[in-house]
Amino acid sequence: MAEPLVATYSIAACDLAAGQWGVATQSKFLAVGSVVPWAEPGVGAVATQAYANPRYGPAGLALLREGLGAQEVTDRLTGADDDRDHRQLGVVDGRGGSASFTGSKCMNWAGGQAGPCFAAQGNILVGAETVTALATTFAATAGKALAVRLIECLAAAQAAGGDRRGQQSAALLVVERDGGYGGLSDVLVDLRVDDHEQPVTELARLHDIHSLLFGQVPKADWVEVDATLRAEVAERLLALGYDGELDQAFADWAGTENLEERVDGIERIDPVVLAELRAR
Repeated sequence: MAEPLVATYSIAACDLAAGQWGVATQSKFLAVGSVVPWAEPGVGAVATQAYANPRYGPAGLALLREGLGAQEVTDRLTGADDDRDHRQLGVVDGRGGSASFTGSKCMNWAGGQAGPCFAAQGNILVGAETVTALATTFAATAGKALAVRLIECLAAAQAAGGDRRGQQSAALLVVERDGGYGGLSDVLVDLRVDDHEQPVTELARLHDIHSLLFGQVPKADWVEVDATLRAEVAERLLALGYDGELDQAFADWAGTENLEERVDGIERIDPVVLAELRAR
């Protein structure tokens, strides 16, 4: 059986200061997030596509874990693969080193660019401008959160032409040590749009929801709950059907709205949570 042709564009990248690694990708391919993106905090990120070899993901991370650099990992993976001429691969290592590989038999337009902390690549594209947009947008968005940068990269690449066959799916994976739900996971963001007419736009919408539910505002910027605000919160919760002790009523409402990661008692309130309560 032939291997799947994952004609797509992707960017593997990292933010060393934040301790985050990730991959973003879009394709005229069902559920591209199930094949292309792989990442491990402190280790690196891998994107595998074209006539994709999904084993490049775990095998690449294992080599990175041993301390090999991005270029050496790329050389090892492709050198041991008889079908490397049909493959495309992007690797970013734990130190921000990067490499992008495009096999000589990948379908045009196909190519990639690599630079500090990123590797961008694509195949069956309208032209080189799609990959250029990935690279230039990554550089231009320095200072923003890695997940936001990667989504902006996808949007810029799509605006520049994207996959010449059209759009179908997109995915975003970002990892950070203990950065996931409850501090009990290394998966900071894992969002997939498996089949959609505008997958990058939909991915951005999902990320907005993710940021609302799981984003963080520094505790120093939380709002102190004085007597006036306490009365307001109690009144609003009661109107929504949450009565009883205020601490429990507030926790129950936050849990119902999946905002529990932004709640820590009732003495101080995350301003995002307060805004959501006031909007109900």
